[in-house]
Amino acid sequence: MVRLFRVGVPTSVFVLLVSEALLLSCAFILAAFAVLEVDPTVFLLYDGGVGRVLIAVFSVLLGLHFLDLYSDIRVRSRIALLLEVGQAFGFAFLAQALINYLNPDWMLPRWLMILGCGLGLLAVSAWRVVYDVVVLRAIGSERLLFVGRNAVVEEIAAFLARRPELGLTNLGYLDDAVEVGSLWNGARVLGPIAKLREVVEETRPDRIVVGISERRARMPVYDLLDLRFSGIVIEEAAAAYEATCGRISAKELRPAQLIFSGELGPRPGHVRFQALYSFLIALAGVIVSLPLMLLVAAAVELSSRGPVLYCQTRVGLNGRHFTLYKFRSMYADAEARTGAVWASKDDPRITPAGRWLRRLRLDELPQFVNVLKGDMSIVGPRPERPEFVKVLTEKIPFYRQRHAVKPGVTGWAQINHKYGDTIEDTVTKLEYDLYYIKHLSPALDLYIIFQTLKTMLRLRGAQ
Repeated sequence: MVRLFRVGVPTSVFVLLVSEALLLSCAFILAAFAVLEVDPTVFLLYDGGVGRVLIAVFSVLLGLHFLDLYSDIRVRSRIALLLEVGQAFGFAFLAQALINYLNPDWMLPRWLMILGCGLGLLAVSAWRVVYDVVVLRAIGSERLLFVGRNAVVEEIAAFLARRPELGLTNLGYLDDAVEVGSLWNGARVLGPIAKLREVVEETRPDRIVVGISERRARMPVYDLLDLRFSGIVIEEAAAAYEATCGRISAKELRPAQLIFSGELGPRPGHVRFQALYSFLIALAGVIVSLPLMLLVAAAVELSSRGPVLYCQTRVGLNGRHFTLYKFRSMYADAEARTGAVWASKDDPRITPAGRWLRRLRLDELPQFVNVLKGDMSIVGPRPERPEFVKVLTEKIPFYRQRHAVKPGVTGWAQINHKYGDTIEDTVTKLEYDLYYIKHLSPALDLYIIFQTLKTMLRLRGAQ
């Protein structure tokens, strides 16, 4: 995997992205030589042509990303692929129209854009088919062998079974408690732990993941040491879980792992810088979205009785309480009978207008004010209500540690995990929050903001 913006990206996806950027650049350059009456070299090198081409290429890649064509790169239907890639080029034409309003000098000439997009559409669609059939097999995958089968290994194996595009192959397991040949999460038990050397000779793994709960008597320390010096990567299941799943496993996490961790954040410098750019983004957000907020306020006022703003106490940095501002999306007396309860996916307390506000995340626009006041950041763990924090802190280990940073308008858990209202979902979101706190950085925040905009544009709503 390749790390970009402190996020693990499958090598297959990274190679596809780079190759398509080159293909698109070639398509537009070839179109320049075909349609321009002036010398294409002069246009490209001295008339800002290269910059215009790069803008067009970037807009197409952005369209492909928004359509999730870098999340699932397998080709299941060639017709569907052609239609989806066509939508990405439609996005590029819309981007050109916007550029025309900003600065016409940045636009590509009309026929160059049309021919370049036509060539690019054919090239990208054909390349995707070839990439799926030929290149993915040629690149191969990283081969993992699991020593032990603790709860963390179980999570990794299940995740790999759901995400074959990651390019990680589960060779199997070594375990003393299960019969050899037993099938488990898509792979078989290959033998007892004592047979480690023999199994490694047979399977030739690229990486060995150790997930043994009781290590004193069972850990093959010297075998693992010899294998490590032979060039095979050896890592603990917790580290593999973090790199593969993008979250920190809370299942077998021990306090000592956090206390003595040299990498655990947040770093003071990053926190101070985050406070600065969060304030600037929130200030710009208030100014730019003010007309939209007035329209939303009018919609809330006309759709149901009650106040326009919904003010609620939430838990913030270091457990301090603050007042969170949102546009009201529920009926005014929604909790009069039920008291404080988790919101559910099809919550009957939500007004018809509120459903659209939540899908577009427009109900959260007033939280820019919370950021300006210093109660929140643009990115961080979502703030929870005190009633729930008290219960969750008692039931879930390390839940209190998520308050080590300011809560955010959006966050790592929100862009990675589905909507959920159970303890299990809360544990999963906590694992994402702990990962975010450990890796807090401007690069990761930029990635999360970008993914949040994608979620809003695709009408997926808050998670």
